[in-house]
Amino acid sequence: MSKAAELHDLLADSEELTIVCHNNPDPDCLASALALGRIAADAGIDERRILYSGDISHQQSRAFVNLLELDLKQFDPETVRERAENSLVAFVDHSLPGVNNEVPEDVPIDIVIDHHTAEGIEARFVDHREEVGATATILTEYVDELGVTFDQTLATGLLFAIRRETLGFLRGVTADEYRAAAVLHEFADPDMLRRLSTPAVSGATVDAIADAVDNRVVRGSVLVSHVGRTNERDALPQAADYLATLEGVETAIVFGIVGDEIELSARSTDSRVHVGNALHDIFADVGSAGGHREMAGGQIPLGVFADLTADGTDAELVGIVARVVTNRLVSGLNLADESVESTGSGGSGSEMT
Repeated sequence: MSKAAELHDLLADSEELTIVCHNNPDPDCLASALALGRIAADAGIDERRILYSGDISHQQSRAFVNLLELDLKQFDPETVRERAENSLVAFVDHSLPGVNNEVPEDVPIDIVIDHHTAEGIEARFVDHREEVGATATILTEYVDELGVTFDQTLATGLLFAIRRETLGFLRGVTADEYRAAAVLHEFADPDMLRRLSTPAVSGATVDAIADAVDNRVVRGSVLVSHVGRTNERDALPQAADYLATLEGVETAIVFGIVGDEIELSARSTDSRVHVGNALHDIFADVGSAGGHREMAGGQIPLGVFADLTADGTDAELVGIVARVVTNRLVSGLNLADESVESTGSGGSGSEMT
């Protein structure tokens, strides 16, 4: 039995489906949730909901939700903890309770569909393919095989998600993404794709990216920078994408303080570096981090950093975080023996020496 048929049979035996997105869901997660909901409807499940935690702050994600008119609800732990036997809980684009989501670790998960690096996944149905470039690729395969209707909204959402996750079919792309795109192309709305690809950018996002440019430090082909404190969480991956295009840079890592956490985003085109494994090894003892060879991220609770400046200023906290995180990256990536300080706000980037 194929994975698609196995999933359909599981759904057909149930009456309710709760799809839980990861924190701050991106288009790949959102489109995959939409597609799984359509498959569930085809299997006869009338009670369906999509839940998320955190914020939908990236301008493309906000445009995605608005243009595709997605019905999303804020996550409530009781929704997944108190449920009937015939009620399923599904993860798309993530796989472990308590990791990049607010699901309690003791909650059993029924369905996991993901392409991110992970170990110890437990669920009644698991399709975990680290080799593919997007979770939306897997869901496109399911919808196509099961004969579920590709309406314009679903096809456009899935195609945009694949394009966005693979940076326009240039990052982590496989033949599976091209096959999925070929299936989706005839059903997608080209005008909506263009609108999703060019949403308005907030001034705060531009400011955060500018700070990352100013604060960059480089050694060899590795660039490390920070944005200080920001409310624009999704400015970090955008800054990493941009800085990774600088001449001579093959790996770019950008971090910043968002709320009560330090967020990291990394991009790499260096075949010698698996940036997801590198971030995991560097920060496993203080937070959670990981991802793919070319794209990764992480979160570190402020914890002791906040305590260090309880009576100080936010600028002092930013300075301490910048030094400690940069030094840890420099040491973990074997970039230098001596500590290196961020250049701080303003001025041009400096070389690590």
